[in-house]
Amino acid sequence: MQKDPVCGMMVDEKKAQSKSEHEGRAFYFCSAHCKSTFDKDPHKYGHGS
Repeated sequence: MQKDPVCGMMVDEKKAQSKSEHEGRAFYFCSAHCKSTFDKDPHKYGHGS
């Protein structure tokens, strides 16, 4: 399980609705909306976890 960096929801990587790669790291999302929010500004979400 991975935490969606936008909303904090726990997401099963195998069943995740969406995924993004940033600086060699995979991020999993509960929805396309969270992925879109992340993709607009990955540094806001990608470095705190």
